[in-house]
Amino acid sequence: MSGNPAGPPSGSRHRTTKAVESLLDGQAEALTQKVVQLALDGDPTALRLCLERILPPRRERPLETTLPPIEKSSDLPRITARLIEAVASGELAPSEGEALSKLVEAHRKIVETAELEERISRLEQRNPRRM
Repeated sequence: MSGNPAGPPSGSRHRTTKAVESLLDGQAEALTQKVVQLALDGDPTALRLCLERILPPRRERPLETTLPPIEKSSDLPRITARLIEAVASGELAPSEGEALSKLVEAHRKIVETAELEERISRLEQRNPRRM
């Protein structure tokens, strides 16, 4: 058993959290108006806070690029060349190219495993084991 079995129940809030919530209770509208006013007056922190609530920073976006299909191991050089070209031309950000490269690598392992299984199966059919 890990942790403190006699500790607070799961999901319970800390005393400090409860105290802060009680201090702010009923003040949300006034605080929001104050932050908005500070932002309008040019406070950069308040402005950033307001803008992040209006339009949160985008963490990820769908990629709009096409890659050739990976059907066998020999397709991989063409695909990695396409990824490098997309990053070099600015079509993909370097981090996006890296993420796609990881997906391609994972798919490569799957394709190579399938190819090995097929080869082993053919070899076993040609030379069945004798018991």
